[in-house]
Amino acid sequence: MTKLIVFIILSIPLVIVSWRTLFKIKTHGFFRFFAWECILWLLINNYIFWFENPFGLKQILSWLLLFYSLILLITGILQLIKFGKPHKSRNEKQLFNMEKTTLLVVNGIYKYIRHPIYGSLIFLTWGIYLKNTDLILTIFAILSTILLFITSKYDEKECIVYFGQSYKEYMTHSRMFVPNLF
Repeated sequence: MTKLIVFIILSIPLVIVSWRTLFKIKTHGFFRFFAWECILWLLINNYIFWFENPFGLKQILSWLLLFYSLILLITGILQLIKFGKPHKSRNEKQLFNMEKTTLLVVNGIYKYIRHPIYGSLIFLTWGIYLKNTDLILTIFAILSTILLFITSKYDEKECIVYFGQSYKEYMTHSRMFVPNLF
C-alpha cells in the first residue's frame, strides 16, 4: 500500500508537466507520460535494491545501462538546445520549450540516432529493472519500452509535419535508438 501511495504522490508532478498532452492521444507526449509512469513504478519497487550485491552481474549491467542513459540524456538535451535553436515562435503548446526546435539537428549524437532522449529513457528503464527482476516488473519494463517506441513514432510524425522532406531524408541516414543497429 505504501508503494501505491508514493506512486500517486510522485505521479502528481508528472501529471502537472504532462497535462497538455494527457487528452491528446495522437501526440508523442501522451505515450511519453505513460512510459514515465512505468519508469516511476519500476523505480519505486527497485530503489531498495540499488546497491545490493554491488559486484553481481545484474548490478554491473544495470550501472552500465544507467550510465549510458545519462550520457544520451545529457548530450541529447544539450545538442537539441544548442543546434536546434528552440524558439517560442513555435506555438505547439504540447511541446516543452527545448522541443520547439526551429532547425533540424543532424549532427553530434543526432547524426547517429534520432531519439537520444527517448533512447536514454529506454536504457534507464532496463537499468532500473535489472536492480531487482521479477515477472510484474518485467511487464512494466516491456510496457515502458513499447510506449517509448510509440512515443518516438509519434514524435517522428510531428517532425515530418514541421520539417517536411528534410526529416524524411534524415530518417534514412540515422537509427532510432542505437547507432548502426536500431
